[in-house]
Order: sequence, then structure tokens, then C-alpha cells
Amino acid sequence: MSWFWVFVGFCFLIVIHEAGHFVAAKATGMRVERFFLFFGPTIWSFKRGETEYGIKGIPLGGYVKITGMNPEEDVPPEHEENAYFRKPVWKRIVVVAAGPAVNIVLAFLILFGVYLANGRPQLAQTVGETKAGMPAAKVLQSGDKIVAIGGQRFPGLPLEKRLERFGEIVGAHECAGKQVNGCVATTPVKLEIQRDGQLKTLSIYPRYDKEAKRSLIGFSYGTKMVPLSAGAAGAEAGNKVWEVVSGTVHVITHLFESKQREQVSGVVGISDVGHQVVETGLEKSLLLLALVSLSLGLINLLPILPLDGGHILWALIEKLRGEPVSLRVIERATVIGFALVMVLMFIGLSNDIGRITGEGFQVR
Repeated sequence: MSWFWVFVGFCFLIVIHEAGHFVAAKATGMRVERFFLFFGPTIWSFKRGETEYGIKGIPLGGYVKITGMNPEEDVPPEHEENAYFRKPVWKRIVVVAAGPAVNIVLAFLILFGVYLANGRPQLAQTVGETKAGMPAAKVLQSGDKIVAIGGQRFPGLPLEKRLERFGEIVGAHECAGKQVNGCVATTPVKLEIQRDGQLKTLSIYPRYDKEAKRSLIGFSYGTKMVPLSAGAAGAEAGNKVWEVVSGTVHVITHLFESKQREQVSGVVGISDVGHQVVETGLEKSLLLLALVSLSLGLINLLPILPLDGGHILWALIEKLRGEPVSLRVIERATVIGFALVMVLMFIGLSNDIGRITGEGFQVR
């Protein structure tokens, strides 16, 4: 059943994206001939007014057909004034940008709603999880409150600084001789914890971890949900949107670096993650839907044809030139852009296969 909801989620994002184009086209006086979900042969359709609505057979995206999208299209005289390329450049940009804009606004609204309803997770002074095979796994339990470490409580410090100092105390317990991965410290660290309302004192011998480059006892701190006001929820949603925007721009502009290419995911990977997330509950499902919607909007704004950002770029070039760009130039740009999109899709698919099978195509 979870795969069904993933499919429904993808369809919803496609429909609202195309609905953005559709509403903007109608609002700017353009004639919309077709509004279809998916591509290929028509499965079902109906016509209302001048527009045909329907579903096609190949589940890959969707489209809105506006009269006169091709500058050399033979437009009937009665529809001439409502054709896309007969409209001012600013109206064309509004129509093209409306699709990605709807996805980005939807992402913000979902994030805002989730943060307003549930609050924001904040680090707590309690045990979240213990790491298997580490010393803490034998003595600590999820929910234990760490009251003091090494006899120190640091009551005057902010929470994050306090937990940082706790970590420094644990890290100061070194092994005898050379520090090697997994070696046990010569002296134990004293932990004072609160469990079920009672204080307990525990002695744990830390182990050296080569990745952390210090001794650890092997647990992570838990979190608690802090209620947010509408303003704070909006700020939190805005920060998350900006985080994704900056991260996406960084990955796209550093695709020649293997580490950044590994961050790219395709439909297969997103579907697999979505399938797992849907089973965990509504909140995480909504957060994933918001992030996918935001990514869809951002990717569509890349300045390459046939993506929306490419249409915006060439419309701006036309505005600067004072005359339409040659169709032949646009066709060549579309071929190049399509090739770039296919490369991006190939990298995403390769990474997806690599994550699922552990191998993939090994794109480097």
C-alpha cells in the first residue's frame, strides 16, 4: 500500500506543477488546449470549454499545451491574440515560472504546517540511542538523563555547550600507549544518570574511535519537541527551504566532483525512500513530500531547455535583444539541454542502483 501512496504523491506534485502553468496562462489571457497527466497514448479525457483534460499511458510527468508555444506554429487567426508567443515577454515568464513557484510555495506551506503543529526537535540531555558493541550499550538505556559526567554538571552553560564539555571529558580518557581503534581506556568515566526518577552512578570504560579521533562510550543524545509560534514556524520553514536551495545549487555546480555526484538521486531512489518513509507515519511523509516538491521546483528552474528555467532564460535573452531568438538556435539549445538532463538522470539512476544493490554503474 505504501508504494501506492508514493505514486499518488508523485502524481499530486506533477498535477499542481502543471496547474501552476495552467492558471497563470489563463490569467494572462493565453489559450490552453490540453492539460494532461503523463505522456503517450490517451487513456481517458474530457473537454471543457477550449481545454481538453485527461490522463495518458506512460507515467512520466505531465504537460500543459498552450496555443502558440512554438514561434513558427500555424495559429488560427481567431486565436492569434491568445497565443503564447504573441504575448509580452513578462507574461510568458510568469506562465513558465508559475509551475516551479507552486512547487516551492507548497513545500514552504507543508514545512510551515508541520513545524507549527509538531514544533521543532531540540537536543535533549537524555540518551537517544546506544551503539551496538560499544560500552554504553551494556549500561545505558534510551531515556536516561545524563546529570553529570566525571563529576561535572556545568549548570551555567547552554545545553549544547554543556553536552560538548561532557564529550570532552569522555574523550580525555585515553588508552595505554598508542591510540588504536577499539582500544579501551585505562580509567573509567563516571556517569551520574537519572532513570525512573532515581539517581544512579555508573562507571564506563570508553573506547577509542579512529573516525571520531577520540574516546567514546557509544551513545547519541535524544531530542524533544519544542512548540513554535506561527512566526517561528515560518522562520524554521524558510531556513529549511534555504538549506535545500543552497545545497542543491552546491551539488549542481560541483557535479564534476565524485562526492557531489553521489548526492544526486533519481525517481527510483526517491520512490524507495518514499516507500520506507510512508510506513513510518504522516509527519515524515509530509516532510518528504515537501522536500521532493521543493527539489522538483528547483530542478525545473535550471536554465537549460526543455526545463522551465531554459524557457525563462531565452525569454530574457529575447527581451534584451529586442527581437525573438531564431527557432534554429532554440532547437540546438534544446538538444544540448536534453542531453544534459539525460546525463543528470543517468547519474541519479546509477546512484539509486548503487544504493539499492551496493554496486551500480560506478559513475566517477
